[in-house]
Amino acid sequence: MDLGLSERVAITTASSKGLGKAIAMELAREGAKVVISSRDEARLRHAAHEISTATGNPVVPVVADVTRAEDVERLVAETLRRFGRLDILVTNAGGPPPGGFEAHDDAAWEAAFRLTLLSVTRLIRAALPAMKARRWGRIINVTGTSARQPVDDLVLSNAYRAAVVNLAKTLSRSLAPYNITVNNVAAGTILTDRVQELAESRARAQGIEVEQALAQFTREIPLGRLGRPEEFAAVVVFLASERAGYITGVTLPVDGGVIRASW
Repeated sequence: MDLGLSERVAITTASSKGLGKAIAMELAREGAKVVISSRDEARLRHAAHEISTATGNPVVPVVADVTRAEDVERLVAETLRRFGRLDILVTNAGGPPPGGFEAHDDAAWEAAFRLTLLSVTRLIRAALPAMKARRWGRIINVTGTSARQPVDDLVLSNAYRAAVVNLAKTLSRSLAPYNITVNNVAAGTILTDRVQELAESRARAQGIEVEQALAQFTREIPLGRLGRPEEFAAVVVFLASERAGYITGVTLPVDGGVIRASW
């Protein structure tokens, strides 16, 4: 299947590792020119070299912290300077720290807001002029299943990821006349550093080994295994493609069947 991504230009944030890196790899494999970002310059440059070598397509690393407005603006400006266009935006960031309601003070809530919701708002706002000018765009927000089915001890994620979902639904209607689609892909338990951190947090809370915590995660998944980053990335890349032009405003779980809701 030709996804029509050859020569498209994409930004994928938080992409020096984990889901962001897997998404960048799949976009480049489909022929897109990809700009990746991260706060860690050494890791970011290594990821760019790895993806470019594996795919033969140019990958541009831009050091950026998505919680900083000036970094977001510079990331988009550098993309436009290099390629003259921006077709695909994949918003992604590490999740806020785990913990129940009483574990987080105002500073934690404000930091989670900047990371999880405000970063998405700023990235989309910066990208829209270029997409509107060409009357074509794909915006995909990487979120989590907690947006649809709250997870115990992830109160910050539960609150702000749900806000991202509702933001995307709102924008999907207002941007439809410009042929810009806006969708979310909700990650279940996929074997990344983030899942490892959550397993370590659960292990500490329960006084068990990390391997036991990971086994608990697996028992909660109907398919009986953790997801692979490339499986998640394939869904994101499809939504970024020409083939997905009639899909907008949806939140698609990639979770092995964890979410119980039927809609």
